[in-house]
Amino acid sequence: MKYLGAHVSASGGVENAPLNAKEIGANAFALFTKNQRQWVAAPLTQKSITLFKENMDKCGFKPEFVLPHDSSLINLGNPDEEAIQKSRAAFIDEMQRCEQLGLKMLNFHPGSHLNKISVEECLNRIADNINLALSKTSGVTAVIENTAGQGSNVGNRLEEIRYIIDRVEDKSRVGYCIDTCHIYSAGYDIVADYDAVFEEMDRVVGLEYLKGIHLNDTKKALGSRVDRHDSVGIGLLGIDFFKRFMKDSRFDNMPIILETPDESRWAEEIALLRSFE
Repeated sequence: MKYLGAHVSASGGVENAPLNAKEIGANAFALFTKNQRQWVAAPLTQKSITLFKENMDKCGFKPEFVLPHDSSLINLGNPDEEAIQKSRAAFIDEMQRCEQLGLKMLNFHPGSHLNKISVEECLNRIADNINLALSKTSGVTAVIENTAGQGSNVGNRLEEIRYIIDRVEDKSRVGYCIDTCHIYSAGYDIVADYDAVFEEMDRVVGLEYLKGIHLNDTKKALGSRVDRHDSVGIGLLGIDFFKRFMKDSRFDNMPIILETPDESRWAEEIALLRSFE
């Protein structure tokens, strides 16, 4: 079974996210647990935490099908010592927020070397900071999202995701998420070489570590290394890719999250995708 949703608004409080997800016919969703444009946010109130859990139950959502996303400010591979301390603290705070809300995962972009250190050194820093965050929290899995490789971002190669996972001490609390726009932009042809790419993903990283999917079409060409999402079937992946994906049992029983640019189409996109199952 496919668990489909979108990255919904938590405006007015995290407790509103399950309600917003229910409105679009979702059975999974993503959210920011704090304002993603700020380093520091007020702690979650007990009232918000209680209401969030009540709304999860009321709307029929299970924690394992919710994939929170951390702030884009966070860079766990930052070469600057002062900057890395801010990222570390913010990442741990977001892991703790997930813990408070009874959620099981936190999705994040691995980081950037900012052209100041090597890719390997950056990947080592990311793994070290994941280990630190896991040591200070419990029950929440760190989910590394593949990137398009824009700028100095790491994580666009499957081998880089594996490299990080190999260096995380608690293998039961680390995994990865594949963004279909990013993987295509990074040079993996999931349209013409669908089976070959996902077989490579299993061989290099392992399906056992796959925790979720960001299901997006793309505006940019194969290998462009530019991250520009498009609505389902409108972009370069095309509708046939989504039909094939929805019939692929490898992606059952995990959160599949739309981050497509036109949120007014989310309910329609979810219904369309379900029709392909």
